[in-house]
Amino acid sequence: MVSVIVPIYNVERYLRRALDSILSQTYKDWEAILVDDGSTDGSSLIVEEYARRDNRFKAVHKPNGGLSDARNAGMEQISGEFLIFLDADDFLHPQLMELCLEASQRDNSDMVAFTYDRSYRTFGIIRHFLHLGDPTPHFKYYKQPPYLVTDNIYDYATEYSSPKDIEKRWAVKHCQVWRCMYKTYAIRGIKFIKGINYEDFPWWSEVLLHIRRCTILNLPLYFYYPNPQSYILSANQSHKVESLRKGIEVAKQVYSTAPEAKLRAWKRNFLLPFEKKLQKKQNSK
Repeated sequence: MVSVIVPIYNVERYLRRALDSILSQTYKDWEAILVDDGSTDGSSLIVEEYARRDNRFKAVHKPNGGLSDARNAGMEQISGEFLIFLDADDFLHPQLMELCLEASQRDNSDMVAFTYDRSYRTFGIIRHFLHLGDPTPHFKYYKQPPYLVTDNIYDYATEYSSPKDIEKRWAVKHCQVWRCMYKTYAIRGIKFIKGINYEDFPWWSEVLLHIRRCTILNLPLYFYYPNPQSYILSANQSHKVESLRKGIEVAKQVYSTAPEAKLRAWKRNFLLPFEKKLQKKQNSK
């Protein structure tokens, strides 16, 4: 029922934690596509270890091509009705699949949005700065979580951290692909741009055009770890600038034929913040 794509590159320190969080899901009908993107550390061995332990883990080994290329390779392998992305240095709340599936099936939603645990991220940054171990997560379990259903995701999706024109608790803030569970048919054929950072922006922009209904769960179901060796944090400034420029160019082309209302909302809530980010990075080069 659920496919999970895990792009993997030199993350042996974190990988078992990520894969164990899939094994710990309260919902059990899943497959996990483990895309080893040419790792040179022990990550490949860990991938094979988990594939031997549980046949729901599918091992894919490929030459290094970057995060977008790894995600694209994973999407070629999925068979589930729903899709989740998990970065290999992060991990999932045990109820993520259960709650998102329940919401999608109840509301007939193409996408279920959630948030990440901000306190864990903050503690992780502090402990990393102090050269301490990773913080221990504390999971709260949910029975009847509050939710909001919308037939116009553009009313709630935004790149702004503090949106002014929508109720903050229901805002689907930022375009990280791991913040949602998607119906596979809604994202089928939408590829990530290979070789750039901020690849989420053009991909997410196109996905929004295919979302007929979205359920928003105001729950911290994802645990993000600020790994300094991650694709985005380790990239140089020039590459980030070129990535932003290319992502904006591609997204504009996608929206050149979009309905006017969606185009206006996308420009206001996504394009403008990214153009400002690009200008800021160009000025700091």
